[in-house]
Amino acid sequence: MTITTATMSVAALLESYFHQRLIAQRRTSRQTVLAYRDALRLFVTFAAERAHTTPERLTLEQLDRDVVLAFLEHLEGTRQNKVRTRNARRAALRGFFRYVGYLDPAALAIVQRILAIPSKLDTKRLLGYLTREELAAILAAPDRTTRHGRMEYALLLLLAYTGARVSEAIQVNAKDLHLTGAPWVVLYGKGQSVREVPLSTDLARVVRDLCAEWNLPLHEARPIFRNRQGRPFTRFGITHLIRRVVAIAQQTVPSLADKHVSPHTFRHTAGMCLLQAGVELNVIRCWLGHQSLDTTHQYIEADQEMKRKALEQSGMTTAESSRYQPADAVLALLESFK
Repeated sequence: MTITTATMSVAALLESYFHQRLIAQRRTSRQTVLAYRDALRLFVTFAAERAHTTPERLTLEQLDRDVVLAFLEHLEGTRQNKVRTRNARRAALRGFFRYVGYLDPAALAIVQRILAIPSKLDTKRLLGYLTREELAAILAAPDRTTRHGRMEYALLLLLAYTGARVSEAIQVNAKDLHLTGAPWVVLYGKGQSVREVPLSTDLARVVRDLCAEWNLPLHEARPIFRNRQGRPFTRFGITHLIRRVVAIAQQTVPSLADKHVSPHTFRHTAGMCLLQAGVELNVIRCWLGHQSLDTTHQYIEADQEMKRKALEQSGMTTAESSRYQPADAVLALLESFK
């Protein structure tokens, strides 16, 4: 029996897309599934309000190109999302509609018009990272006289010292820690990738004490980072934590007031520390789990200190020069008009 979108509700299409396409067929990582879920939830809610109906009553004909364009404008205009976030939401919609076209060629007319919507050009920004003074102030912000303060300190230290993505830090279980001998941690990254990252002696000691305090045996698959409600940290929870500690830290280090510090800033900081320590780019790529070396090259572009040293070594200096004097009478006349 041929599956047609005419006989399926949008709710059924979404269920099929997530369970059959993303999870069963592509084995998409949990974090990507959650990101696509958030994007499509926002979209169907917006489309339903626009059509004066409910998400469960939406039809595919109500999700045309104009609705998608209006939604993308809504993200920037109303929700104040950045271009990068807009493009990420667009990518999630493209994946869904491409699957709809795969299910039912009769829907290709709608699908092709949506897939033809281009991404929006974004200004390339230099990587933001923390100086040693700024990082030290942030790490000093949690109140380590309290149990939760020690938990927050351990989480921030892991982000800063390993360069873990926030999605990777959330997934760290006690069994992923290997604290005997030369300590290391297993991080589960994008596209089902897995990598092992070494831990410094002080970070290993902090996470060992954390597991002991919270009664987390190292062989168990239990998340080690939990919020004040005792539940595993979420991406938004970590973002909120960072905003709070940065607000405290900027009282002693004012330069933090002019910086947008996100969980990814800690990752960039780890990469810059490795680069400035003379670690080879390929090693940094493996450490951070970059798929392409081009991504790692961004750290060189952002490192002003390395550029300044290169300038000093190049011998490029400004030589003294005499003021220009016109040699011709006509040129001298023209120069006289100021």
